[in-house]
Order: sequence, then structure tokens, then C-alpha cells
Amino acid sequence: MEKLLVSSCLLGMATRYDGKSKKSISDGDLKRLSEKYQIIPFCPEIYGGLPTPRVPSERIGELVKMKNGADVTENYKKGASEALSLCLTMNIKKALLKEKSPSCAKYEIYDGSFSGTLVNGKGVSAELLTENGIDVYNEDEISLLLNQK
Repeated sequence: MEKLLVSSCLLGMATRYDGKSKKSISDGDLKRLSEKYQIIPFCPEIYGGLPTPRVPSERIGELVKMKNGADVTENYKKGASEALSLCLTMNIKKALLKEKSPSCAKYEIYDGSFSGTLVNGKGVSAELLTENGIDVYNEDEISLLLNQK
């Protein structure tokens, strides 16, 4: 069975910065996904050494900074590296990640002003996985994963 790396928060795990989950996969979709894929939960922020809960972070160019000004770029790079290592070790070719996250976003991230403004951009992990041939999807693209042969 093909493996699928999935953002832990999308599965209902309390790994988000605010200590909550962001369960964005319906029970029906999760059942269908698990019939097609072996689900591998993963949170790059946790694997990068950040606690839960934690101060919110946003990506600003190549940097990731917390709202309090702390530079957590290295934590995000470490989490991305751990995600890639897991994918390579377990032969994972696809990842379902949380959009708008400074780690996981495929299309849009917050602009670094902590004002809720979105800009085009990828999260650190999504970017590294994509650069290394891992197909990245977000929670709005579950149907694409389900409809692939």
C-alpha cells in the first residue's frame, strides 16, 4: 500500500501553535484515504524542536519568525529535513499538508506582519519536499489523492 505523509493537525492531533488541532479531513475522506494509503502522521514544527503550544510564526522570505521576534528558521529547516528524511526512508512519494502554515503551505502563507495577510508562497517543509520530488497536496486537494490510480 502506498504511504501518505499527513500533517498531524489535519488528523485531529493537537500539534498546532495554539495547542489545538485543525481537523480538516472529514471522517469519510479519512476512511477513503486510509483504504488507499498508509497514513503517516507528521508535524514538522514538533520534529524541528518547537513545543506545543508555541508563539505563532510566519515566514518572511527565507526566515521564519515568531510573533515575539524570535528567529525559528533553524527549527523549521530541521523539521523540513526530518520530513524529507522520513519520506526517503519510508519511500513516501506524496504528502497531504496544512495550507497557510509556515511549514506546510503549498500555495499561500501569511506575509510575516501577523496581520492575517496572505501572500503566494510555500512553507519550509512543503518547499523542501517539492524540490525533492515529493508530490504535495493541501486539505482542499483530497479529492485529487482519492481519484488517482
